Amino acid sequence: MVAIIKTGNSIRQTFHYNENKLREGIAECIMAANYPDEAINLSEKQRLNMLLKLAALNENVTRNAVHISLNFDPSEQLSQSDLKEISQSYMDKIGFGNQPFLVYQHHDSGHPHIHIVSVKIAADGRRIETQNIGKNQSEKARKQIEIDFNLVKADERKRDSFVIKPAMVKANYGKTETKRAISNVLSAVIDQYKFTSVPELNAVLNQFNVAADRGSEDSRTYKKGGLNYRLINERGERVGVPIKASDFAQKPTLKNLSERFQANEHKRQPDKNRVKNTIDFALLGKANTTLEKLTNQLRREGIETVIRQNDAGQIYGITYVDHRTRSVFKGSSLGKSYSAKAIQERCAPHENHPAYEHLNRQKLSADPANANRNEALGGFYGGDLRSSSSEIDAADALFDPAKQDGSTPSQLRSKRRKKKKGLSQQL
Repeated sequence: MVAIIKTGNSIRQTFHYNENKLREGIAECIMAANYPDEAINLSEKQRLNMLLKLAALNENVTRNAVHISLNFDPSEQLSQSDLKEISQSYMDKIGFGNQPFLVYQHHDSGHPHIHIVSVKIAADGRRIETQNIGKNQSEKARKQIEIDFNLVKADERKRDSFVIKPAMVKANYGKTETKRAISNVLSAVIDQYKFTSVPELNAVLNQFNVAADRGSEDSRTYKKGGLNYRLINERGERVGVPIKASDFAQKPTLKNLSERFQANEHKRQPDKNRVKNTIDFALLGKANTTLEKLTNQLRREGIETVIRQNDAGQIYGITYVDHRTRSVFKGSSLGKSYSAKAIQERCAPHENHPAYEHLNRQKLSADPANANRNEALGGFYGGDLRSSSSEIDAADALFDPAKQDGSTPSQLRSKRRKKKKGLSQQL
């Protein structure tokens, strides 16, 4: 089992990330721990406002959202009952067992995994400490749960089992040594990776000091449909002599690769969601980040980000190499939100960016300040201000937050009356 813990400054954003998956039919809310009712009986608004109610107890805590993902080996077949038990055990062990938390089972990846959403503010308004929780409490919890539930141990599982060694660039480039070095890399990459074009193939090969070269468009090699392979150094500079594709035993010619392109397009489809979700999760809750931070985060998850720039340093392309699923994707093939342009914008988002338009709409619809007064004060079970039901009143008191994400709805703010000065004071 692999556990990933993130904290953020927006409970709404963390919550809606999972609720959007639910609406798309690729996730289920399987548990609402420490809520007054089962998850299936709670509305979206009730699930959210229970968390907001606690967050409102301590305005000084800005990073009040907690988002955890528990990831299991693809070989493990876990029932929802198992996932609930694991969730409760994990939250108990990291000190969040008494907090309200929601558990979502996602079905959008090649391995079983769940997401847990909670809040860092306790019922008494105390801030729950999460400093170093990942390497301290979470690591101990993970290891114990692997034993208790007989799970595949993350320490024994090679998270990055890719063992191809880079073709070593030496001072003397003898043709035999160069050919052997390139051949070793080609044998591993072409057989194992799912790429659909020469640039995507190069996105992998370049990481091991090898490049496939078609030549310039007006060159004889390009016009004849030829393909050469050559070594490159760490700076991406060509070194050594190029070798024709037909000279290798694997025959990695452009014609033969083209046949693989079509087959790989179909084979890599199940792996798309893992890359997209990893990118989304890395950017979730980040008010402002950098492309470098994103690439480092993806690298820790086994995804290498290959960025293409022109001579002026302008980024015009991005490719993702997932070393765990052995799939390669050009950014735009994953969707507009993952293209080079969109990723740069998402790394420094602003309120009007299209990628966040749906989130803004959700904020508006979920914020009582934008609803009528009756809805804001009348509770979440369809009651109104005149309702005499004790059950509804109790539910309202439990769910309805006095403040949401640090701000009080304008309808609920009390207005301070100005004292009128007496006539004697005015004179």
